[in-house]
Amino acid sequence: MRRPEPVLKKGRLEAFSDGVLAIVITIMVLELKVPHEAEWHALLPVLPVLLSYLLSFIYVGIYWNNHHHLLAAARRVNGAIMWANLHLLFWLSLVPFVTGWMGENAFAPAPTAAYGAILFMAAIAYVILERAILAIEPADSPLRRELAATFKDRISPVLYSSAIAVAFFRPWLSCLLYVAVAALWIVPDRRSERAVRARPSEEEP
Repeated sequence: MRRPEPVLKKGRLEAFSDGVLAIVITIMVLELKVPHEAEWHALLPVLPVLLSYLLSFIYVGIYWNNHHHLLAAARRVNGAIMWANLHLLFWLSLVPFVTGWMGENAFAPAPTAAYGAILFMAAIAYVILERAILAIEPADSPLRRELAATFKDRISPVLYSSAIAVAFFRPWLSCLLYVAVAALWIVPDRRSERAVRARPSEEEP
């Protein structure tokens, strides 16, 4: 007879993830260098750094928001989910590095391509986390019904891959593609919210 999987609390997973993402944002903002002059033109040299920080802040915010909704819809977690979550956090923890590299070098080809590579791997890691959660959901789970692939799920990896490829020729076009993906996901993913609402009221959230 197969042993039942141990029941693990979602709270620790959520708290740890929130803490890591908060540190990611803190590291990024600490990398911003304050101009020594008190004039508006003093901001021009650091404008690429500010723009790259803004884009990365939006991306981390999107992941935090969707991660929160996804974990709220999940009934429970297991070891596979914990490792998949760590895998996602690993790639997101590299966002400050590529953000600073891209900003400090004014969106040069190599840093811009590396930025896209990290975003691409984070997107793949998020899908792996979703699949790990669905693997232990029952067949009639509302979350299983809601997490069917959408247009945004399919187009995002294509845009990331395209951005990485063109970064070596047109870095500004890569940046536009990164902005486009962020714009697609700026509205929180409502599928997890619908799954939570569809769950029977007697189930533990």
